[in-house]
Amino acid sequence: MNNAMRNCLLPGRDRWRSLGRRLQSLFPASVLNYFIALAAIFSINFILPRLMPGDPLQAIYGQEALVAMTDEMQAQLIRQFSLDKSWWDQLQAYVLGLLRGDLGFSYYYREQVSLVIMGALPWTLLLTGLALIIATAIGLILGIEAGYKRGSYLDRGLVAGLMFLGGFPDFFIGILLLLIFAVSLQVLPLSGAISPYAGLEGFAYVMDVLRHLALPLTSMVLVQLGSIFLLTRNTIVTLLEESFILTARSKGCTEECIKYAHAGRNSLLPLTTATGMRIPNLLTGALFIEIVFSYPGVGSILNTAIDSRDYPLIQGILLIVTLTVLTANFLVDLLYMRLDPRVRYAH
Repeated sequence: MNNAMRNCLLPGRDRWRSLGRRLQSLFPASVLNYFIALAAIFSINFILPRLMPGDPLQAIYGQEALVAMTDEMQAQLIRQFSLDKSWWDQLQAYVLGLLRGDLGFSYYYREQVSLVIMGALPWTLLLTGLALIIATAIGLILGIEAGYKRGSYLDRGLVAGLMFLGGFPDFFIGILLLLIFAVSLQVLPLSGAISPYAGLEGFAYVMDVLRHLALPLTSMVLVQLGSIFLLTRNTIVTLLEESFILTARSKGCTEECIKYAHAGRNSLLPLTTATGMRIPNLLTGALFIEIVFSYPGVGSILNTAIDSRDYPLIQGILLIVTLTVLTANFLVDLLYMRLDPRVRYAH
């Protein structure tokens, strides 16, 4: 009897329970928490820009332009930008716009907010995505090697060096690398993401992008590496005392097999959880790194939007960053359920 016929023969209540278990296997039980967090962040995202000091019209047009404006012109601009409405009316317009996919119009860039963000978001995703992958891969390998050789010179050197680097913020490491490799040695570009007016294509264009990406990417990887390494190392040290490691040795498994297939594989569980927790810090660090290196990502346009009091652009950037963080954490939850079936069955 196949599964379809078996499901048809189940009582109604049992069919609903079976469907519920399937849905729980696909989605974590904390999905509701994500929607609550999203609603709270929508509210905060709307309120925070409006609590900033300063006059939006002065930030948009400058003090000199406001002096030359008549009262009628200022009143018209206030109505045009909806600055004369109450916060409640502005909130309603904001939510309705989001439902239509309209993030508003940028005062500073004179363009739709969605187009401004989409022009910068790929650069930020490239930087943060590569930093996450490279830092996780290197930290995992170094942590397994150091934990497996606990107390050796390799272990002590890696712990001391990576803890020292992890104590510095991303932008400080970025400034040091900028001064050394871009200013003093002049072997890497000083700023930007591509060489302007170079007209590069194909492989030459890719290499140019990688040269501009090298310093900001290295800055983020060096700072992120320490936490990943220490977590993996400590997990390996704990796992080596477990009974399944002794069983693997008694079965004649090689040391490399024990190191990576047994201990290394089980160290992925806490690392997966830590990765989800590191994503907000990774994005925050990327915003500062982009300012240091004048990298044309979301951090650069956010800095410009704050200076110009561009409320729609600030709200749009914070919204996109928030959605990215929530989506990444949701995917990490799904991945953790696949790596450890006990979590799925616990619900």
